[in-house]
Amino acid sequence: MKKDLSTTKISILDLAKVSQGQSVAGAYSHSKELAQHVERLGYTRYWLAEHHNIEGIASAATSVLIGYIAENTKSIRVGSGGIMLPNHSPLVIAEQFGTLTTLYPDRIDLGLGRAPGSDQLTSKALRRDQSLRGEDFGDLINELLHYFAPPQPGQKIRAIPGAGLRVPIYILGSSLYSAELAARMGRPYAFAGHFAPAAMMQAFEIYRSRFEPSSVLDKPYVMVGVPVVAAETDDLAAYLATSLQQSFLGLIRGDRKLSSPPVLDMDAIWSDREKAAVESMLSLLVVGGPSKVRKDLDQLIAATGADELIITSDTYEHAARLRSFEFIAQAKFGVR
Repeated sequence: MKKDLSTTKISILDLAKVSQGQSVAGAYSHSKELAQHVERLGYTRYWLAEHHNIEGIASAATSVLIGYIAENTKSIRVGSGGIMLPNHSPLVIAEQFGTLTTLYPDRIDLGLGRAPGSDQLTSKALRRDQSLRGEDFGDLINELLHYFAPPQPGQKIRAIPGAGLRVPIYILGSSLYSAELAARMGRPYAFAGHFAPAAMMQAFEIYRSRFEPSSVLDKPYVMVGVPVVAAETDDLAAYLATSLQQSFLGLIRGDRKLSSPPVLDMDAIWSDREKAAVESMLSLLVVGGPSKVRKDLDQLIAATGADELIITSDTYEHAARLRSFEFIAQAKFGVR
């Protein structure tokens, strides 16, 4: 079967972003409203990402926020994109997601990454042992899987709840390391193309060529993180996308701040060198009205063979974000 947007699942990645003039509580309310909105539109899952000490991103307590979203929706899958496992004890994550799965059966996903989700100083505060720097990621996943497995006679440490529960686990990454690990473990693989697309195609080749079938997955399953800003017209979408471009400009300048309003001329803000850096990080960015979004996402799916798109759509105004996901759904499903 030909792969294009009409045959590919679409899902959401949310960072609970805070715009200028908005409170954190307001950002959470907007995330709830967005989750309810995309559930009605037919999106497959709603994931939240773990980040720390970054002004403008309020998803630090990821497991707590997943519960809030799951409680306020009915059918859409809710999960992490991802939990940065080296920041945590695997037992604690097993307990947290065992609790979530018990409360919301057959709706919770556990996406796992190994990056700190913040700067080096914050990473030190999160990870008391800095010696491994995520190099034990595979071992931590195996420990987590041990806690999710049915308890064995004489097992002294169990995740309660968690033991014996089937919690779908996804491997997230932006490197060849994560691709090889996901292949060896026979797990679905989600690549962070929404901010670090450089190694994406090579990572997918490694994942597919080295994939080992497992008890949970018999063939490779590829998810592509992709930033999309959709609007009524191509020009309006390009204008709205300048808020996202400003966020990435702040990232490369080391000046992370609240989401900024769109501007008419980015060339008045960035240098040629900064523009090239931002455009490299956002090389997968899709911007336009429904027709252009459909065309560009069809091309991305054809190039990557993606089984699912995990979409970010970060606009300054909440209403524009809701509309953006409407237009993406329109591009996939037609008028709803």
